[in-house]
Amino acid sequence: MNVIHAANELKPAGRKVCLAIGFFDGVHLGHQQIIRQTIADAHGHDALALVLTFDRHPNAVVAPEQVPPLIYSLPQKLRAIESLGVDTLLLIHFDEKFSRQTGEEFIGQLAQDIGQIQSLCVGADFVFGRGRRGNVSLLKKLGGEMGFTVHGLAAVSLAGQVVSSTRIRELIQGGDLDAASQMLGRPYAISGRVIKGNRLGQQLGFPTANLDTTGRLLPPNGVYAGIANIEGNTHRAGINIGFRPTVVSGTQLAYTEAHLLNFKGDLYDEELELEIGEKLREEKKFSSIKELREQIARDIAAVAAKA
Repeated sequence: MNVIHAANELKPAGRKVCLAIGFFDGVHLGHQQIIRQTIADAHGHDALALVLTFDRHPNAVVAPEQVPPLIYSLPQKLRAIESLGVDTLLLIHFDEKFSRQTGEEFIGQLAQDIGQIQSLCVGADFVFGRGRRGNVSLLKKLGGEMGFTVHGLAAVSLAGQVVSSTRIRELIQGGDLDAASQMLGRPYAISGRVIKGNRLGQQLGFPTANLDTTGRLLPPNGVYAGIANIEGNTHRAGINIGFRPTVVSGTQLAYTEAHLLNFKGDLYDEELELEIGEKLREEKKFSSIKELREQIARDIAAVAAKA
């Protein structure tokens, strides 16, 4: 998938463009429907399939106090979009200047920079432009003027529930990771850059990779069995999410760390993805480091037994 950062970088060489627009946090079943409709349109019209998304949640600029914790990191989101077969992704830097555009200005500039838009696909409740005044009705009006069709796709339902990023966040926070995975259309996973920790795991005999999950949604604290994905390779992993109460006191920031079975190497600054599986136990404070070490050994044995 080709990633560009400005619409005028596309250079479609005379071909029309089928466009999907959205923030797409989680790239869940509803988002997939939008993107697949765009790809189908592109195939039907010998056009390019282009997905437009943003490098941060728009609320980070227009309503900082209302930014939701994100399901996916940006690299994780881009990988999920790429897996659907998109030709090109336009990653827009959402800043104050961009947020001041009206809906008409936004679409007009896109059409000018891209060339001929064949179709535009969004969710039925999509809003855009300054003050969130643009909607599907405005898109259809602009489409009539500029010559493109508009798909405002209704939300997908699963087991009687509407699939949405908001609902998936609720499921993850409630610990119902199976239901979240079903709505995502893939196993629920946390992804982040590996950062340097205080090497407590190394001292205990179980080195861990510590993930930077700033601004991310996390499941309930505890110890989980899971799978670590790194550069196309997978390893069983014991995953701890929480505050390390035995060795750290007073912190309000949850840690996400994983011990990868049968792995040796340096993961610092790598993007590591952790598929979160069965919860093995709650996080607890142990009476001694020895007791903690013994429990970690039992946890790792339980993870290995699931292989």
